[in-house]
Amino acid sequence: MAEVLVVVEATRELGVKKVTLELLTLARQLGSPSAVVLGGPGAADRLGAQLGEYGAEKIYAAEHEDIDGYLVAPKATVLADLVRRVQPAAVLLASSQEGKEIAGRLAVKLDNGLLTDVSELAPDGTATQVVFAGSTIVTSRVTRGLPLVTVRSNSVTPAPAPATPTVERLDVVLGEADKLARVLDRVAEQKGSRPELTEASVVVSGGRGVGSADNFKLVEELADLLGGAVGASRAAVDSGFYPHQYQVGQTGKTVSPQLYIALGISGAIQHRAGMQTSKTIVAVNKDPEAPIFELADFGVVGDLFKVVPQAVEEIRKRR
Repeated sequence: MAEVLVVVEATRELGVKKVTLELLTLARQLGSPSAVVLGGPGAADRLGAQLGEYGAEKIYAAEHEDIDGYLVAPKATVLADLVRRVQPAAVLLASSQEGKEIAGRLAVKLDNGLLTDVSELAPDGTATQVVFAGSTIVTSRVTRGLPLVTVRSNSVTPAPAPATPTVERLDVVLGEADKLARVLDRVAEQKGSRPELTEASVVVSGGRGVGSADNFKLVEELADLLGGAVGASRAAVDSGFYPHQYQVGQTGKTVSPQLYIALGISGAIQHRAGMQTSKTIVAVNKDPEAPIFELADFGVVGDLFKVVPQAVEEIRKRR
């Protein structure tokens, strides 16, 4: 079977990100998964066991101080050299900020087509995408070059498939054009116990109907009971109820969890664009005509300040 290159996303603190495990699971449907680790010295050794657990049959280790020391240009250059050499069946990256920038640079270097924010990918390279602010679902294929795609997180359920990967060390050869933007400092963001919003399997979001920043404690309580992340609509963010980095929507973050709970969110198209690929959507809103109910799998017409405390009480009883 032809190789499918999966570009690994990881952090030093938490290791391999969940989206990478999803990509490895998807890659097994397309060919033989090969993980590409782009980082500083020792990166592949730290991540190898977890990558093998999810089916990586080979690990390409591109380890060099310059990969960590500069922005994404070195990663795109190394990846382009690898693609030209191994001629893979496809290249998969996460639809993260960095993943999409690497993919764009790679497409230019290879004179290759590119599909972003893919939610499904068939073995023949046909991709499913949600476009036009979430109003249309299309199927597309790369018509120039190999299938080069970035995949939305939570589009695939990661499934282990233990393998013992071989490791191939790559020579990192960079030009001056790859070193135009140096990383001067890194600051680790302080995180709580909740999962990352874009990787969470459960997301509980609040909208303008929550009423105030103080009332968002109710949203947080439900999210914590379900082991989920907290999100917010643009209206809630603009009103100062919750920080902007938690905004879900076209101008915020795109999520696709197994369960999405919308509390006091009307369901404007701007918000729907960021969450409508969620597997199960539950909405609570006192307006029976709210557009969110057109999208929801389960809807509750009622006062969220009465509905949510009852749900919290029932969840506590069943834990």
